[in-house]
Amino acid sequence: MRDMKEMREDFEVQKIVKEIEDEIGKIVVGQREIVRGLIRAILCNGHVLVEGVPGIAKTLIVKSMAKVMGCEMKRIQFTVDLLPTDITGIMSYSPGKGFQIIKGPIFANFIIADEINRSPPKTQSAMLEAMEERAVTIARETYELPKPFFVMATENPIEVSGVYTLPEAQVDRFLFKLLIPYSQFDEEIKILEQNVSLKEFEDFELNKVLSPKKILELQEKTKKVFSSDEIKNYIVSIVDETRSKNFDYSKYISYGASPRASIAMFIASKAEALMNGHDYVLPEDVKAVAYAVLRHRIILNYEAEADKITCDKIIEHILDRIKAP
Repeated sequence: MRDMKEMREDFEVQKIVKEIEDEIGKIVVGQREIVRGLIRAILCNGHVLVEGVPGIAKTLIVKSMAKVMGCEMKRIQFTVDLLPTDITGIMSYSPGKGFQIIKGPIFANFIIADEINRSPPKTQSAMLEAMEERAVTIARETYELPKPFFVMATENPIEVSGVYTLPEAQVDRFLFKLLIPYSQFDEEIKILEQNVSLKEFEDFELNKVLSPKKILELQEKTKKVFSSDEIKNYIVSIVDETRSKNFDYSKYISYGASPRASIAMFIASKAEALMNGHDYVLPEDVKAVAYAVLRHRIILNYEAEADKITCDKIIEHILDRIKAP
């Protein structure tokens, strides 16, 4: 039997998530699912790839998240001439001071990598290596990045000129891929009234809910959420179905999801459970994270594009096909 203290801690996390959502809601209109997805990724100690047209508050969401969580944020605008050292930092010589390390913008808790696909693969690789290793090498010395360390990389889906496609093996390293939709009609009316062109960011008086230390504690708590053997089998069955050749949409799939997808769904479902106020994973928690985990890990073929079949459509079919425990 769980003691009362453990139950109170679970509800405390649920309360914290609600406070974060409410604080960010002061400045970001709508996009609650996106905010929730980012919180979930932070609890998992993972990174997020976001796709959405310009002007839908991607940067504002992360800036607000950093403020509410008591963390430092930096933004890196990826351009065609951006060098790896522009991200990581360099060793510089100054007369009278000698050689010194100048750390790059990667040294922050929250990073927004804006339009990551606009830079060549060498620069993308430097960013993705930092995400994976949580450390960078400058002049043969390795430097640890701050903890927690969270990256939200954005892609612009409407431009194909002057961009470099992210290799599938690199995209696979993002825990989630989130799609930010257009605002609803009534939400856009509200945006007109409180947009940041008319007000300063500080005018919204966002309150700090968490701290870096507390975030690390919540990440450890996320790992301890219980996942039964039935849930583990359910997760692997869903991922394995993406590799199957025996269901209606299999002809549209070139490559199914890797084992990293199973790992991602395993930890993400734990975070979802914790955010819902319980310390055990339910099938509903797995379903809630399946789209964000799988949509960038299923590689579609040209036939899918011709027939206008999306990854989300295939994931929906798989979730209907695999029986939940």
